Amino acid sequence: MFSLGHFSFMSPPTMNATRLAAANQVPANYSVSFISPPHHLRSSTPQPASCTFNSFPVKSTQPAPLVSMVDRKRASQSKRALAVTRAGILTTPKEREVFEEEEDGCGLGIVEFLRDKNMLITGTTGFVGKLLIEKILRSQPDVGKLFLLIQGPNQEAVNERLKHEIINAELFKRLKGVHGSSYEAFMLSKLVPVVAHLGEDSLGLEEKVQKDIVDNVDVIVSCAANTRFDERYDVALNTNTNGASRLVKLARRCRKLQVFLHVSTAYVNGPRTGLIKERPFFLGDSIAREEAMATHSQEIPPILDIGEETKIIKDTLEGRAENTASPTPRMKELGLERAKIHGWQNVYSFTKAMGEMVIGSMSNDLPTVIVRPTIIGSTIQDPFPGWIQGLRMADPVIVYYGKGQFNVFTAEGKTILDLVPADMVINAILAAMARHGSSGVAGLNIYHVGTSSTNPLRVDELFNHCYEHFHSFPLIDSQGKFVHIERMNFFDTLEAISSYLSAGENGRLKKARDMHILRKLSVTYEPYTSYKGRFDIANAKKLMKRMSRVERNIFTFDVAAIDWRDYIVNVHIPGLRKHIISGDAS
Repeated sequence: MFSLGHFSFMSPPTMNATRLAAANQVPANYSVSFISPPHHLRSSTPQPASCTFNSFPVKSTQPAPLVSMVDRKRASQSKRALAVTRAGILTTPKEREVFEEEEDGCGLGIVEFLRDKNMLITGTTGFVGKLLIEKILRSQPDVGKLFLLIQGPNQEAVNERLKHEIINAELFKRLKGVHGSSYEAFMLSKLVPVVAHLGEDSLGLEEKVQKDIVDNVDVIVSCAANTRFDERYDVALNTNTNGASRLVKLARRCRKLQVFLHVSTAYVNGPRTGLIKERPFFLGDSIAREEAMATHSQEIPPILDIGEETKIIKDTLEGRAENTASPTPRMKELGLERAKIHGWQNVYSFTKAMGEMVIGSMSNDLPTVIVRPTIIGSTIQDPFPGWIQGLRMADPVIVYYGKGQFNVFTAEGKTILDLVPADMVINAILAAMARHGSSGVAGLNIYHVGTSSTNPLRVDELFNHCYEHFHSFPLIDSQGKFVHIERMNFFDTLEAISSYLSAGENGRLKKARDMHILRKLSVTYEPYTSYKGRFDIANAKKLMKRMSRVERNIFTFDVAAIDWRDYIVNVHIPGLRKHIISGDAS
């Protein structure tokens, strides 16, 4: 049992046993065997073996060991010899035989591409950035220097952030296990913390640092973003749009650059419906204008002009120069107003879309990749199941539901919620990086990474799985009692919820504050809980086909293999309970 503010948890036996096995910390008197992939991935590959803990059967989630010898320099090695050296992955003669028949050389050559590469990465203390650093260092310890752009007032502060937020983070425990007492020395030999501010000209980089980057960097990965749906318009535009522009300007100066990769979001597509293709945005594009022209509307919205949007912000702020009140409320209102005028649901997706437009217009002669993940959830497998940082999109609702604070929400139960495990996003990033970094062909390449078109998860299915978990392993409140939950009920509007609550027993919502939270979450997530589009992943599927079998094992992003019930019940919610939930999840 462990404490969570005013709540405690009875830890599910499967959760603890799985973590213990995955960490390879199993007492000698326990019998454990592993076969990859984990049980959260359903496919024709061998099913995971059971782990026996004092005769209690538990499925293992041990990720497949990484294979450093898969590179072009050793292409002459026979397939049989390669299969033998991969005994940690191919554990039976039949598996080795299948491997020998299906292995197709180096595939994309991901591991070899990473060798000796110097990279510049932004957003390195965030969820995606940290996972990317961990996977690169673990899969290719012979990578070059990783220049990590970190915000801070000075070098000392940035060094401290590197130590506490990256080197000492639990996420890197597998790397610690590999390097032992030399772990910190290894990390410091690879990671170069750089004082940076994406909102400033030249990214706030000192001239000497700029020169080092321009002379040495082979790959740039842009993970930084302001992800608040209700951010001030000036702040969001400066980070998500102008920040992207500043980074491309730096990329164009880099003498050795092989690929520029930008992590965006699939929701730059706004409220498009049907099967949404992996196509780029161009300067002037507008969802509202696109819809008006498709329906032959008499009123065609104006072309989206990023320069004009910047002027509107400037004029608004100058017009408030004599006003002593904070400009924040007006800037938030302006962001939502401008987003809706041009057809986007919120300032986040709006400014990210403009960022893509800028990248596309400035990088014609660079190998350029934009990866668009959907809603990113906890890791399903790598480096261990259930790791997450911060409450992601649907998680606040899951948390409040588990605490018994409400069991009603505004959503269409049959709506597809496009969720994708974080480690699959990272693997897709690395695969696309190797593919286009190796080819050297200039041009823009778009990849959606999501599940809605291949392995859809409905909103009502998600909360049925949540009910199963919290019903079996309930929270314990401040009085030491189990929190009783009911199944989630969905309504079209907040007014319908109010009618339902007033007609029922008193106390369905424990406090007035709960209704306030419910209202805020409903408004914030409405664009996603009623979304009508499905994201095409044709380019991602083509990318997977180019991968060797070894690469598909180590860098999998086969979303069709996800078992949603198992992922939600046994991985994602246990991950939330361990890494995130506090007494107040607002």
